[in-house]
Amino acid sequence: MITRAEKDVLIDGIKKDIEASKAIFLTNVIGLPSNEANALRKSVRDAEGKIVVTRNTLFSQAAQGTEAEELLSGLKGSQAVAFAFGDAPGVAKALKECGKENELVELRAGLLDGKALTSKEVSAIADLPSRDEMLGTLLATFNAPISALARVFNAIKDEKENGGSEAKEAATEETAE
Repeated sequence: MITRAEKDVLIDGIKKDIEASKAIFLTNVIGLPSNEANALRKSVRDAEGKIVVTRNTLFSQAAQGTEAEELLSGLKGSQAVAFAFGDAPGVAKALKECGKENELVELRAGLLDGKALTSKEVSAIADLPSRDEMLGTLLATFNAPISALARVFNAIKDEKENGGSEAKEAATEETAE
């Protein structure tokens, strides 16, 4: 049995996570084999997130007075809450990838920037590219004109080098005839 003091510590910790997170996702990890649960927790941590599993009443008490109050109050059944402190699509993607391998993990609902999300909206967020992928695409877009210009200059240089020697060979052949 958990003491009241321990409950208060848990509630305070969850409340801090709610306030610090950019997004919150409801899911389930109960019944997941331990190796898969550990792999899921690691992939969520790698995406700057955290998964918390506790009693629904503690989630509800921690959410009182926060923007997640509606999402976390009145929960029924087994729930896990994933907090995204950095890359929200990355955390959602980690949950969705684990859900593809194991039916127990599902994206139930979420909260992003104070807006409640349905399971379809959370799934759409999971399909977004991660922050690193978006930065890579942006960098490639910035580099494209410069790369194209460099290729043009290189082609001109090659043409002059090769074209000049071909022209000399052609001129030499004409004088020889």
